[in-house]
Amino acid sequence: MTAFPGANADREDAAYAVVGAPLDATTSFRPGARFGPDRVRRFARGFEDYDRATDQGFSDLGVHDAGDARAWPDPGAYVDHLASRLRAFRGDGIIPLLVGGEHTVSVAGVRATDPDVFVCLDAHLDLRREFDGEAWSHATVTRHALETAEEAVVLGARAGSEAEWERAGNADVTVVPPEEVPAWEPAFDGEAYLSVDVDAADPGFAPGTGTPEPFGLDPGTMRDVVRAVAPRATGFDVVEVNDRDDGEAAVLAAKLLRAFVFSHASAD
Repeated sequence: MTAFPGANADREDAAYAVVGAPLDATTSFRPGARFGPDRVRRFARGFEDYDRATDQGFSDLGVHDAGDARAWPDPGAYVDHLASRLRAFRGDGIIPLLVGGEHTVSVAGVRATDPDVFVCLDAHLDLRREFDGEAWSHATVTRHALETAEEAVVLGARAGSEAEWERAGNADVTVVPPEEVPAWEPAFDGEAYLSVDVDAADPGFAPGTGTPEPFGLDPGTMRDVVRAVAPRATGFDVVEVNDRDDGEAAVLAAKLLRAFVFSHASAD
């Protein structure tokens, strides 16, 4: 496995840890999320190390690549295993940077970091109790996240069942439609966990994902959200990149991971 470019810190010196989570067990339309961690690392190779916006070099920020947590086709058990691995990093004060894999893996990040708020860029509400008979489907992520976090903010959502939209009307869920995301600013209290499902982007920008939805966000808007939330975040993930494009989704995912690190580090 090739490490994420610039993630050259040793475990004992790390401030951030990249962990690949190639789970692809419940994908309901276009599989391939298992290839996401490798593609995100691979398509980040062309980036400059230096970030002009924050005057920092990525390789100077203490990022460690811990490799992949091998997945198997039992999503509930895998989430438990992955959460345990991520807690070890948090116990040492290291911010986990999880790279999926299907969106289900985000629940492990939430459990490991115990945030007040789950903030998610996503085309879908993911508030189902189950999907296709699976309680640990990628379509249940926000509901599971609310078992740990007190509040969920879903940015860019434009798809969900009637029951999901009804659930989203409760006080613990805020849904910001795509056209309102550019003006959105964090207004919540406490610490956040930030999850980026790459399908929040319009598929014209990131076609390589499992369940693409038109009329989505542009990359600049997603970057601005990541930069705004990162200083208050205890963990981050980017998920649902697959191998069904020429690298557009992977490039976007890698760039957003770097944007998170640059913004988080500059706020310290």
